[in-house]
Amino acid sequence: MALNIVIMAAGKGTRMKSATPKVLHKLAGRSLLAHVLKSCEPLAAQARIVITGHGADQVEAAVQATDLAFVRQMPQLGTGHAIQQVVPALQGEGTTLILNGDVPLIETATAKALIDACAGHALVLLTVDLADPTGYGRIIRDPDDDGVLAIVEHKDATPEQRLIHEGYSGMMAAPTGALKRWVGQLSNDNAQGEYYLTDIVAMAVAEGLPVLGIKAHSEIEVLGVNDPVQLAQLERAFQARQAEHLMRAGVRLADPARFDLRGTLTHGQDVEIDVNCVFEGQVELGDGVRVGANCVIRNARIAAGARIHEFTHIDGEAAGASIGEGALIGPFARLRPGAQLGAEVHIGNFVEVKNSTLAKGAKANHLAYLGDATVGERVNYGAGAITANYDGANKHRTTIADDVHVGSNCVLVAPVTLGKGATIGGGSTITKDVNPGDLAVARGKQVALPGWTRPTKKR
Repeated sequence: MALNIVIMAAGKGTRMKSATPKVLHKLAGRSLLAHVLKSCEPLAAQARIVITGHGADQVEAAVQATDLAFVRQMPQLGTGHAIQQVVPALQGEGTTLILNGDVPLIETATAKALIDACAGHALVLLTVDLADPTGYGRIIRDPDDDGVLAIVEHKDATPEQRLIHEGYSGMMAAPTGALKRWVGQLSNDNAQGEYYLTDIVAMAVAEGLPVLGIKAHSEIEVLGVNDPVQLAQLERAFQARQAEHLMRAGVRLADPARFDLRGTLTHGQDVEIDVNCVFEGQVELGDGVRVGANCVIRNARIAAGARIHEFTHIDGEAAGASIGEGALIGPFARLRPGAQLGAEVHIGNFVEVKNSTLAKGAKANHLAYLGDATVGERVNYGAGAITANYDGANKHRTTIADDVHVGSNCVLVAPVTLGKGATIGGGSTITKDVNPGDLAVARGKQVALPGWTRPTKKR
């Protein structure tokens, strides 16, 4: 049987007090609508349709999916009116699943349960047990077979009905053919002058069609967003759920209430994360990784045993960033796109690395910049040293071979190559290649001292 998935995303959300359409407000780094669409991805739908209205151009432009159809509801005259607009786009005579675009945490398993229970012949409502059901339509069940007899709006409920804590979530699965017929019979003869989708419940009961109520696993699945307070509350509830999932998988969080995951985090064993850390995009943490407090990590792979000290900012963007085994990063370090750090690399306080490769054991411990550079093994890069990689029009690359020592306050003007074992004297501006093993001292004019031997370290 054909499956249609309809997502209602036409509402304005006036209480958000924002020009941004309500469904495009962000939860954990993704729009509310994107969360709903992700939950639907595993379901084998013949048609996925988003109903837009307020800010339709913005909403449609924001959705990056080729298999979606959009239907506009202009003006917005209620939920029943929204489904009336989508009727011509519904395929087949199977099941139509109706979800809300501002209810982001509906689970795939719950949506599938609605579809399975409908099976093309029953009207199935998603309900929820609420601690405080004020404002929700109450579910009135048949005492004999537990089927749903009606939805009574809060304002119309009797004192006895208001004691019912099972409320209607606004989401349902319906037989497609019957849904088309029912919404064609809706009336707007009410105080609001709107067409209510909930009126189809009475129609189904009158026709003798089964009307079922399936309860959501938790209240968080059906909570919508009407104002910034609710958005913040839902964010914390969602982050708490993610934190619990990670801790049950073995990750040690110093305080799950001060943890934010706005993407995907994969991890090995014995990972520890301190407070106030934010993870975005795709992040991978290997075995034994330690992340200090107040770090932001986005699109990065961090290998086993690495330590990310406090206040470090890693943003790989599209190019990504990688950190090798046993590396030490920070505190107050910044890794930008294309930073590829080998094993046991040290990047210290106020050091920035961009589009550069550092081989095993290389160190830049203080106040330095490495951009568009290839750095060999065991290089020591001094405080205040920078690669001047941009000439005002083009980027150029700096190559630093194995065992090079770069003194403090140096400028390496790319393109330039420092040969293996070379030493750059402090305060030098290097504009020419330096041969392997040479000492280069350049203050005003570059001077290379060939055959110079670096003093051996005292033991």
